Amino acid sequence: MLSTFNFRVILDYLPLFAQGFWATLWISAVAMAGALFVGILACTCRISNYRWLALPATAYIEMIRSTPLLAQLYFFYFGLPSLGIRLTEYHTGIFALSLNSGAYIAEIIRAGILSIHSGQVEAGIAFGLNFFQRMRYIILPQAIGATIPPLLGQAIVLVKDSALLSLISVFELTRVGQMMASERFMPAEGFFTTALCYLILYYLLKFLSGRWQHSLVAQRAV
Repeated sequence: MLSTFNFRVILDYLPLFAQGFWATLWISAVAMAGALFVGILACTCRISNYRWLALPATAYIEMIRSTPLLAQLYFFYFGLPSLGIRLTEYHTGIFALSLNSGAYIAEIIRAGILSIHSGQVEAGIAFGLNFFQRMRYIILPQAIGATIPPLLGQAIVLVKDSALLSLISVFELTRVGQMMASERFMPAEGFFTTALCYLILYYLLKFLSGRWQHSLVAQRAV
């Protein structure tokens, strides 16, 4: 199959693929940071004893997890302007990815929190720590450390989901593949190169996750 590929055209488009690779990388990084913030906040509110915090957080998590990302993306892109809220394509994409992944991260972290022995929570109460202090100093550091593998999985899903941003004209890897397919009529070359770039991103995330886990194990050993 590769004998029929036009590698010269792929080389011509490599600068664009490099730009798309970098765009996908920073969009995914910003969206993941936002998703971690949203996920930790939603998780904290959901497990709190205050119903006025728990009920909205639960509704948000269930609503996001029960609807497809594409529908959410189109709602933010086409629906928000009708409500008087106008965002750029990049801001809309990052906002949609952050809210979508944040709901899943909230459940991942909640599972990590529930795995922590109740004696540590009781010790925090005995020391006079309130709910938010116990979350910050005792529970969350352990919960996030225990949930690195599923968080890595969610980060990989987020990177792949960023391909949907090409549907709202965000310049990233999939958009470059679409451009190559439409301009040169070479969809095989365009999307093969796109898939190869996503594979590189996957192994980059896997490497960083491994380093993070290794550093956490070393810190605990000390």
